[in-house]
Amino acid sequence: MRHERPKKIGSSLRLIIMRSVSHGSWLLGLLTAFPLLAADPLFDLKLDTVSDGFDKKSCWVHPRAGIIPGNPPSVVLTMQKAMLVGSDIFYALNEMRTDDLGKTWSGPIEHTETLGRRNEPNGVIVAASDFWPKWHAKSGKLLGIGHNVRYQNNKVIAAPIRARETVYSIYDPVQRTWTAWTPLQMPEGPRFFNSGAGCVQRFDLPDGDILLPVYFSPKGGKYSRVVVMRCGFDGSKLNVKEMGNELSVDTDRGVGEPSLTKFKGRYYLTLRHDQRAYVTTSDDGLHFDVKLKPWTWDDGTDLGSYNTQAHWVTHDDALFLCYTRRGANNDHILRNRAPLFIGQVDPEKLHVMRSTERELMPQRGAKLGNFGVTEVSENETWVTDAEWMQTKGPNYADFTECMKHGSNNAVFAARILWKKPNTTWNQR
Repeated sequence: MRHERPKKIGSSLRLIIMRSVSHGSWLLGLLTAFPLLAADPLFDLKLDTVSDGFDKKSCWVHPRAGIIPGNPPSVVLTMQKAMLVGSDIFYALNEMRTDDLGKTWSGPIEHTETLGRRNEPNGVIVAASDFWPKWHAKSGKLLGIGHNVRYQNNKVIAAPIRARETVYSIYDPVQRTWTAWTPLQMPEGPRFFNSGAGCVQRFDLPDGDILLPVYFSPKGGKYSRVVVMRCGFDGSKLNVKEMGNELSVDTDRGVGEPSLTKFKGRYYLTLRHDQRAYVTTSDDGLHFDVKLKPWTWDDGTDLGSYNTQAHWVTHDDALFLCYTRRGANNDHILRNRAPLFIGQVDPEKLHVMRSTERELMPQRGAKLGNFGVTEVSENETWVTDAEWMQTKGPNYADFTECMKHGSNNAVFAARILWKKPNTTWNQR
């Protein structure tokens, strides 16, 4: 009798034929379900526009969101204006909010008093930036963490006291206000003279402690390095309890903007570098393999992501990376920072599977890449970003290339709609 290889029944199951020695017959064995593959992705995508409109003077940047649990949850999104001339010249954080999963949005509301600029001696101005709110389940608080930046004459400077500090603020969902941003107290000494948690993706532990990646350099240091800190948070104060090992690539400016997640008992950290992006793993979330692996496709070639941030989207059954990259007909975009993509990661081989790549947000002439990821519910994860209306050039003032391709400073929410519930969505 001729036995044919069984056909696949969906991509979430696999069949094998096993021979039974005792009976001399063939048995059809059905293995346990395993994660959906590229041919049958785990999710559908829906792209929403939260706001749009461009005044040719400034633009919205860094839109990132956190939730207030409920049925449905409220989504609180923070963002701020950036000048078109100069690099990273930011103003007060603003808030937009939806209580109906994006059907309607309120705002933007500017929080000048608590999340605005502050004056320091000698004409120095300090602002909170690169902010990321996230629900802290243990305390029942929406905790936003970022860092600050100092200016003189609207140029970034190395401040005389500390060049950069991690800052945090807590949201009052009833009054819809934020506490005044507060610097995180770091260990004394020169090691963390320039230290911040801007644009980083943290991981909250069940006991309420927070694994917070930061990047730092000593006073006068040439290279930025990364460390993950274990922080305590009691609902009002954030404090450092423990630190892991240093991670470094001592070329260009070093490594920065690290983002952390946990998948099937293992911690994953992605890091920015001027030439490429890197990834490393850990068993405890603090101590990572110091041999950083460059991000590649599954054929071993470079992923093409460089000099910008990448973040994680995590499902019970699969791990994904969100990124921008070269090679997408996007050489006219500053640092190739659009479109914004998502691709599934092989958690053992630490590469992105090329066949799984999907576009989250389109390339319309403006750069993307300064984005956030929000786990809204077991059914949805959102990726939020804005069209940053600066093009190539020494002063970034020319926005004509952006507008020529259709950009108008849209704030996007790419909604990842899971086909299978993400049951551990609120345990990260």
